[in-house]
This record gives sequence, C-alpha cells and structure tokens, in this order.
Amino acid sequence: MCRNIRQLHNFEPPATTDEVRAAALQYVRKVSGATRPSQANEEAFARAVEEVAHATQHLLDALVTNAPPKDREVEAAKARARAAERYGRAG
Repeated sequence: MCRNIRQLHNFEPPATTDEVRAAALQYVRKVSGATRPSQANEEAFARAVEEVAHATQHLLDALVTNAPPKDREVEAAKARARAAERYGRAG
C-alpha cells in the first residue's frame, strides 16, 4: 500500500470528507502513475478521484468492529516513534 494512504477506519472522531478525498487522490495518483494529469486526462482523473472517494466513504460507513476506536494523537505518536527508530531521528 502507498505509504501516504492512512488507515481511516475506527477512529474517533471518524474520518472527515477531506481525509477520505485525500486518500482517494493518493490512490488515483498511484494507480495512474501521475501526480498531475495532462489536460487530456484531467476530467477522467478528477472523476476517478470522486468515484474512489465515494466508494471509500460507503466502505467506511458499512464496516463494523468490536474494537474500541483509536485515538488519532496516540496513533500519531506511535508513528513518530516508529519513524525515529527506523530513521534514527525524531519525525
């Protein structure tokens, strides 16, 4: 999975529309191999981002879990600790 796409399920508060769209954008960029589409592909690129975001939101709305919601700050601290260990410095 692309490292820029973050887990969005089971957080309190739930993922925002902007977070869902950002993940969709990263996915479409990865699949298309383009950070910015050409003018000829701009409409298809934008449509794909919207469709992936829509499908992602439906998925997140349908998922159920018995696990307690994760805290964003705690998860961010864990990620910084992993990065510090991996790269030998604080993130």
